[in-house]
Amino acid sequence: MITPWPDDDLALEERLGYTFLDRSLLDAALTHTSALSAGGVRAGEQLEFLGDAVLGLVIADLLLHAFPHLDEGELSKRRATLVRAPTLAAKARALGIGEALRLGRGEDRGGGRTKSSILASTYEAVLGAIYRDGGFERARAVITRHFTEDLARGGVAGAPDWKTLLQERIQARHRTVPEYRLAAEEGPAHARLFTAEVWVAEQYLARGQGRSKREAEQQAARAALAELGEAQAQ
Repeated sequence: MITPWPDDDLALEERLGYTFLDRSLLDAALTHTSALSAGGVRAGEQLEFLGDAVLGLVIADLLLHAFPHLDEGELSKRRATLVRAPTLAAKARALGIGEALRLGRGEDRGGGRTKSSILASTYEAVLGAIYRDGGFERARAVITRHFTEDLARGGVAGAPDWKTLLQERIQARHRTVPEYRLAAEEGPAHARLFTAEVWVAEQYLARGQGRSKREAEQQAARAALAELGEAQAQ
């Protein structure tokens, strides 16, 4: 008897732009350590290792073909921005990978579906699964689609949306949303400097500054994430 493929995974395949022949590979990639029994080995960790290597090679090749005039140092810098954890976590969020994760109950309750570290590593594991299932060219085609907009921007990943990231963390932990308050506005009209504070349930978290209210709020959110232990916000 053939076990039906979960609807969430079918939808994820559609968003990925890839249909698995061996769907156990995708299942392994989506299974977090917290969902395994004590002493269990997470096959997804091997897929993550493989996906990291495939991603790095494909991105390097895409950058070299798109920007043949750049030297090695500049190409390396652009590749680094594209394969860093916040960029990969953003890709995972856009694909809805968090909703398809297999998590242990504690990790799930702790907001594991929105953690950048888990999302980034799972995205790499999924790429590793695609490589194992369909080979290099199929994996390359998927990665190329996922990074088309980044390459169009010059091979530099878009700036992280710190406010969205913070809201996800706060909602997962406290079932509420952050509040931003304008704390100060200084300087001449042509060079204003805004200071914003972020609060949660009347508790002050952090502050940030910028040349606009939006930028100040983004920097406040970034500082708050650092306070909450999000290394990627550093």
